Parts: sequence; C-alpha cells; structure tokens
Amino acid sequence: MFGFERWWVILLILAIVLIVYGPGKLPEVGGAIGKAFREFRRASTDLQDEIKRSTAAPEPTPPPAGPTTSATPPTTDAKPTPTDTKA
Repeated sequence: MFGFERWWVILLILAIVLIVYGPGKLPEVGGAIGKAFREFRRASTDLQDEIKRSTAAPEPTPPPAGPTTSATPPTTDAKPTPTDTKA
C-alpha cells in the first residue's frame, strides 16, 4: 500500500488530524474512519460477488424425463353446472 519511503506523509497527516480535532475527539474520528473502511470493503465485496454471479453462465435445466401424462383423462363432454349463465 504505502511504501516505507513515505512514512513521513502518514505522520504529517496524523499530526494535522490531531491538531484539527484534538485529542478528545480523536477516538471518534478513528472509529468513523474504521466504519467507513468496513462499509467500503463490504460494498466492494458485494459488487464483486454480483459481477461474478452475472457473468457466470446459468446452468441449463434438464428436460423432463419422458412424456408428461396426467392421472385423469381430459373431459370432452362437460355438462353445464347450475352456476353457468348464458350472456
């Protein structure tokens, strides 16, 4: 991430943050930064998983084995019921 040759930059940023926020609010600022990093990492992981799922080829569903038959034969001469009305 950061090389050891740039350690003074991190030290400078930390000193500026300490001056601006003071030692009292420093734990709150650190907690907020940690929470933001966790949320960013979670969103990044979710996005990567979504991309992997969308680019993966869907598995084909196997066709049914054999002809499909129903247990009862279809009715061809249905009688009208008393609730049937002619319009």
